[in-house]
Amino acid sequence: MKTFALSPSTGAGQPEVAGFFDPRTFSVQYVVSDPSTRQCAIIDPVHDFDEKSGATTTRHADEVLAYVKEQGFEVQWILDTHPHADHFSAAQYLKEKTGAPTAIGEKVVEVQALWKEIYHWPDFPADGSQWDRLFAEGDTFRIGDLEARVMFSPGHTLASITYVIGDAAFVHDTLFQPDFGTARADFPGGDAHQLWRSIQAILALPDETRLFTGHDYMPGGREPEWESTVREQRESNKHLAGRVTEDDYVNMRDQRDSELPMPKLILHALQVNTRGGRLPEPESNGKRYLKIPLDALEGAAWE
Repeated sequence: MKTFALSPSTGAGQPEVAGFFDPRTFSVQYVVSDPSTRQCAIIDPVHDFDEKSGATTTRHADEVLAYVKEQGFEVQWILDTHPHADHFSAAQYLKEKTGAPTAIGEKVVEVQALWKEIYHWPDFPADGSQWDRLFAEGDTFRIGDLEARVMFSPGHTLASITYVIGDAAFVHDTLFQPDFGTARADFPGGDAHQLWRSIQAILALPDETRLFTGHDYMPGGREPEWESTVREQRESNKHLAGRVTEDDYVNMRDQRDSELPMPKLILHALQVNTRGGRLPEPESNGKRYLKIPLDALEGAAWE
């Protein structure tokens, strides 16, 4: 199975993008680099967790670090697109290893406030202070000589953002590969109408913009893929091509989401990812413990 692919720079001022696929969570981590300065950013890193044994490891994050070292890159940013529901973020671990600042969209405070209630964390600071920078819509930053900007892309979550870096856009869980479609919008804080509008903003980027997704679920058993273009998505995405109205899309999305179970790690992952990728603090016996609220979400397997 393919677990690594390199998308080369398409010209001056455009990034090179390395994608690392995690088959356990179907997630893709990215290293986005400026060929001229050897500066890079890491996007949506994965901290490995086995829900059956409770074991954690940094194997996938260390794979990214090994690649960065091998290429002679300097990490300038560790970026999350949103608080993930299906894997732990390795942002804090990578910050400790590289010293690079962490960042996410400023609406993460709304996600924190929501999950603070679900987990009953009365003392939890739902202020985004777990990251070094909170990006607003239209904010810009640099990776070496590369220009990058932030697009607010809610719908899948309240806090989802898209990073547009040169001719590459990192669209997280808004769009998947055209043969799989688009993200669900039924998580706490999700909204299919917002998701439709976020997708339309992404599809308004130039046709040849490279789009990099946060997951691939390999429909039909094909090899993992995570790169497409705006044109390909507009013309052949199975949830978008031929759907001319927002209501058509929302009706499809609502029906499909009603048939999907909750992700198996959502209650595990959000208590780590709303804390910027920090695992729970060790208790007096030196062990860390997750807190799983009962009867907190709909979507049980027997429904």
